[in-house]
Amino acid sequence: MPVFVQAIFIFFARILDVSIGTLRTILLVKGNRRIAAFLGFFEVMIYLIVLGNVVGNLNKPILIIAYCLGYACGNIIGGKIEEKLSLGRVTAEIIVKEDYEDIVKVLRDEGFGVTIFEGIGLEGKSYMLNIILERRQVQKLNKVVKKIKPNAFVTVTDVRSSIGGHFIPKKMF
Repeated sequence: MPVFVQAIFIFFARILDVSIGTLRTILLVKGNRRIAAFLGFFEVMIYLIVLGNVVGNLNKPILIIAYCLGYACGNIIGGKIEEKLSLGRVTAEIIVKEDYEDIVKVLRDEGFGVTIFEGIGLEGKSYMLNIILERRQVQKLNKVVKKIKPNAFVTVTDVRSSIGGHFIPKKMF
């Protein structure tokens, strides 16, 4: 096989195995061990085939460069794939200073489950609205909050697992 073709094969195979590895790691962190193990099998198989091609040809620097570039691009592409899949749930905390009723009504009308906590912050009384939602719904939530309460403080963090609760129904097709 010509060295240029071999380099292209290594580059794209490395993108594939690193992208699979990124997804596998995220799935593992989120508790999806079986799917992660399944993906790990293919990740390592591709990795070993590619590594064998590079180690057997260390006198060809283009293959080493293709291997490294494939790794770098695989990280980017794996992250983009995971972003598009929007795997898992997150918790959003929205802190408002006053008049929380209007935003709670709109959020609930949009299908979000909202739990309200009253607290005292640096500037006095404030309200924390707690919402657990599917990750793909974060943009929708942010748009609603920005429209109703542009000065609200919003944090979003990953949820490893959850049981029960109120979620926006998944659309079938």
